[in-house]
Amino acid sequence: MIAPPRFSRQEWLFSLKSFAASMLALYLSSRFGLPRPFWAMMTAYIVAHPLAGHVRSKSLYRLAGTLLGCTASVVLVPSLSASPELLSLALALWVGACLYLSLLDRSARSYAFMLGGYSAALIGFPLVETPAGMFDTAIARAEEIALGILCASLVHSLVLPTGLGPSLLGLVDRTLGHVRRWLDNLVGTSADEDTSERLSQDRRQLAVDISQLRLAATYVPFDTSSLRWAHGAVRSLPDCLAVLTPSLSALEDRFDALREATGEVPAEVTKALERDAAWLDAAAPSGTESEVHADFHARATDPSDSPWVRALKIDVAAHLDELIAGWRRCRTLRDDIAAGLDGRASPRRQRRLAARSPILHVDKGLALRSAFTVALSTCAACAVWIISGWRSGSSMAMGAAVFCSFFATMDDPVPGMHKFLVALLWSMPVSAFYVLGVMPLAQNFGMLMLCTAPLLLLVGGYLARPASSLAALGMFFGVAGTLALQDIASADWTSFLEGNLALFAGGVIAARTTAVVRSVSSEWSAQRIRHSGWRDLADMASHPQRASERDAFSGRILDRMALLVPRTAGDPGPQEGTAARLALRELRIGANICVLQQQRHRLPEAPSARLMAELARAFRAQAAGAPAQVGGLLPQIDRLLLHSLANANCAPAVSALVGLRRDLFPSASTDLQP
Repeated sequence: MIAPPRFSRQEWLFSLKSFAASMLALYLSSRFGLPRPFWAMMTAYIVAHPLAGHVRSKSLYRLAGTLLGCTASVVLVPSLSASPELLSLALALWVGACLYLSLLDRSARSYAFMLGGYSAALIGFPLVETPAGMFDTAIARAEEIALGILCASLVHSLVLPTGLGPSLLGLVDRTLGHVRRWLDNLVGTSADEDTSERLSQDRRQLAVDISQLRLAATYVPFDTSSLRWAHGAVRSLPDCLAVLTPSLSALEDRFDALREATGEVPAEVTKALERDAAWLDAAAPSGTESEVHADFHARATDPSDSPWVRALKIDVAAHLDELIAGWRRCRTLRDDIAAGLDGRASPRRQRRLAARSPILHVDKGLALRSAFTVALSTCAACAVWIISGWRSGSSMAMGAAVFCSFFATMDDPVPGMHKFLVALLWSMPVSAFYVLGVMPLAQNFGMLMLCTAPLLLLVGGYLARPASSLAALGMFFGVAGTLALQDIASADWTSFLEGNLALFAGGVIAARTTAVVRSVSSEWSAQRIRHSGWRDLADMASHPQRASERDAFSGRILDRMALLVPRTAGDPGPQEGTAARLALRELRIGANICVLQQQRHRLPEAPSARLMAELARAFRAQAAGAPAQVGGLLPQIDRLLLHSLANANCAPAVSALVGLRRDLFPSASTDLQP
């Protein structure tokens, strides 16, 4: 005997709210006389999410995408209906262009562009043969979808809404805990294997947490709780955390350098780090970073040390100052978020100006490849439709467009498509039962609601579980999509089978086209991400004006590091953390290049310009697949480092040059050799 599914209280609550919203949308659309009320019901489930803020965000952008798709279909279909080939190409190009724009925006706004693409296919393809009714049908679809969106937003926002606040605050505390634990692992610990593994885990998890915080911030303005009043603090916190990461990573490396140069970490360095740990633990820490490290700053310039050891101590002092200042900002922002959740107004603070360059990593080449795939798949489905003259061929073209768009964010979308197709196959008998058996017998709305409740409540429970959401979504799309696309009053076995088989054929065409054109391996994608980092380093070295974009660069590198974590998780043994170590190395190099660009006026002009030019050339060669030639940079770095050590006002340049020397030449001699 098969045991019934056991859902948690939150899963049952989500399923009940989704069902109530869908039934409300179905009832109102029927009462208003809309031609296809099941579109409203299906929309209420599509925008559903356990968090109310996500529902409102998806609702807004789905409405915008639907209006965009309706506009495109009204413009394209009547104008090109006399030429089916040209119309198919135009709609395919429109879907591809919208998908490309969607993949370039990794915020919640991307949903609007993707919907704008395949909504035009959903509305336009079924009306190719009757273009005169395009405007009325587009208006009806917009009304049905808007009604479903309104019902879902109201139910999920008013009935026991689940806010983003507790989970977001928990994520903030967990991220700060990773920062604190990373520092603890540096204090008084030897570089044994267990410590190295803990540090590696902290690096990877911190990058993932910061990227999750940055993405979660896009949903804060839509939240139903008081969290939305702390939106500024939530947006600023990932940037502050991103600034802490290169300091922690650099401190870890400089301790290794001090052990190599002196045999141990000097006592004053250890004491300064322990003092930092105590300062971070204080409930109300006082004193600026300069005051906390006043004694250490004085000892960092001890003339009895060798130039390299003195430079290392100056670098450690600079990073400890950054750590104290950054932690203070992070704790302040965390308190502002907590105050917003409690309904208390946080004090107005001067926020950093948003970076002009994008923070999140975007692969334009892969986005263009995905756009070409959806256009090619849609054109292939349309070609089969036109050549065969299949009456239900429009469903095949719609299926190809929707499948390619829906799975475009994956490295290899084919396994997900196959799983979705299997769910569609399982949904066909259920769809047949409802379309041909239940609907003709449901004489009133109450009977219809009772008949659909078992299926929709069960599917809603599985939708709330990430592990089963894809299969549940496939089952729901199969049943609800059939109800929305079929004319229930005149449905028969022939039209039902043709429509479902055409939709399935469209999915198969999309999967096969994707397998040939679009699917890439995790290793290929990881290499593309690394090449993007090297190109960024080359641009920063060759353009002094990019020196002000250190925060944006740090956030982008950490986002790439978070993208690399799942793609390298299957690597055996120590190789799993190699990608994270390389990303942190690039993060430190980028931060040091920014400092050197800002300190160019304190350094000799010709040597510093030559150093930046050769760095840019080396990183461009590495991004192009050639080995980076950096061997000639060591004498230039040492020459500038000795010049900076002789100048009391060049401490930031000393820190940056030490970082470049350690990251580019980790095995170089401890004697500076200009």
